[in-house]
Amino acid sequence: MDLSAINPVLLIASLMVAATPLLLAAIGELVVERAGVLNLGVEGMMITGAICGFAIAVETGSPVLGFIAAALGGALLSVLFAILTQFALANQVASGLALTLFGLGLSSLLGQRYVGIKPPETGDAFGALGDIPVIGPILFGHDLMLYVGILIVAGVWALLKFTRAGLILRAVGENHDAAHALGYKVKRIRVMAILFGGACAGLGGAYISLIRVPQWTEGMTAGIGWIALALVVFASWKPWRVLIGAYLFGGVTVLQLNLQAAGVAIPVEYLAMSPYLITILVLVILSADKSNAPASLGRTFHASS
Repeated sequence: MDLSAINPVLLIASLMVAATPLLLAAIGELVVERAGVLNLGVEGMMITGAICGFAIAVETGSPVLGFIAAALGGALLSVLFAILTQFALANQVASGLALTLFGLGLSSLLGQRYVGIKPPETGDAFGALGDIPVIGPILFGHDLMLYVGILIVAGVWALLKFTRAGLILRAVGENHDAAHALGYKVKRIRVMAILFGGACAGLGGAYISLIRVPQWTEGMTAGIGWIALALVVFASWKPWRVLIGAYLFGGVTVLQLNLQAAGVAIPVEYLAMSPYLITILVLVILSADKSNAPASLGRTFHASS
């Protein structure tokens, strides 16, 4: 065992990369849930975004177009959930689970011809600044999408806290009947939130297939969508807590890989399950207070009520 082989600078830089897919998926789901909708289809939208982004990036040679396609793919899949829950008034839990199963099957079908293919490389956003000792790899040595993810979190925080649109979104999530009585278009607002959540989940999936892994493998999201759902609860539906939680999970994930490489005498299976165990533990401890949950979360809205 040689713990000196673990470079703390590279460890921090790596955890930021590992956290980004989870961060993107969780911040999208947070907006959906603040609108009063529970979408359990995050995993399906992520894996769909992963194959859409990968396929377009390979075919065009442009990672940017790949991410755009991933956002569109995730959003289009979320349209199915929106139709089922907001217009057909289907059960949100069942619809979300069906969406995940559909996304997994669709991505497996679309991805058959892309197995073993490498996507185009995505360069660092700040170029030579990443070579600055210590702070360079941490602050500047990343791809553009990592910074976009952080900006999305900041934008969602500002939207919910300071804008009229954010106030309306929160009102719909807290009491959709009262919001409807005040003249707000509850279904329209919720559909827009669902589309945003799908686009963010698609971006998170594409980040895995284009940057973090980078390759296409069936089922490569490996449960990150489910962790994103848990993270929203852990964050008490607050954007800045989503950022902290995602970095916590990313840190544990990267640390267990580094401990394996350093030869720590712990069974590999225990190290592999550690990110999920710690996430569950933190979730149980910090989600005991449900007072921050949107009051209308998961409830079906009837316009005639």
